[in-house]
Amino acid sequence: MLDAFFSGVADWAVRLMETLGAPGAGLAVALENLFPPLPSEAILPLAGFTASQGTLVLWHLVVWTTVGSVVGALALYGLGAWLGSARLRRLADRMPLLSADEVAAAEAWFQRHGEKSVLFGRLVPLVRSFVSIPAGVERMHLGRFLMLTTLGSGCWNTVLLTAGYLLGEQWHRVEAGVGYLHTAVVIGLVVLVVVWIARKLRRAAAGRREGTSTDAR
Repeated sequence: MLDAFFSGVADWAVRLMETLGAPGAGLAVALENLFPPLPSEAILPLAGFTASQGTLVLWHLVVWTTVGSVVGALALYGLGAWLGSARLRRLADRMPLLSADEVAAAEAWFQRHGEKSVLFGRLVPLVRSFVSIPAGVERMHLGRFLMLTTLGSGCWNTVLLTAGYLLGEQWHRVEAGVGYLHTAVVIGLVVLVVVWIARKLRRAAAGRREGTSTDAR
């Protein structure tokens, strides 16, 4: 099923590039930023392979895909800015296992490490899309956000495009290699969420036991 999905994405990307050229690759990457299930590891190496056949120019692809990355990131930054800190805390208070204090702690962490998160997060599947939202919530300086996003996304796009260009008809090997990284990130995030929920439930149970013990006295 996963192979069929990647194949479908590849066919869709090919049609975009056939119709629009390098801007079509940029549009595909912009949508990939907004909808992470669209994998850049399938789109970018294929675009690089297309350039190796003389149909497109590699540096045009680097420019347009980086523009697409920035446009997609700006849309998510805008979503975070619209959401805002106050609204996010109110939402957290209404959700199980979350609190405004935890949101405040996450915001404090992002204020300390936000620039590194935006820059290096662009090199990590899934994270590369979602890191724009906390940047928007914290209203990171827009010029700095654009600079870091352009630099990080430009590196990611250039590496995958160049790999596809050099590998030629074996471009799908890039997709497979990055796919392992994608899977590792997903597993890591799932583990972190499970550990976090377990700790929350353990603390809640401990609080109930303390309350029962106090009432008994």
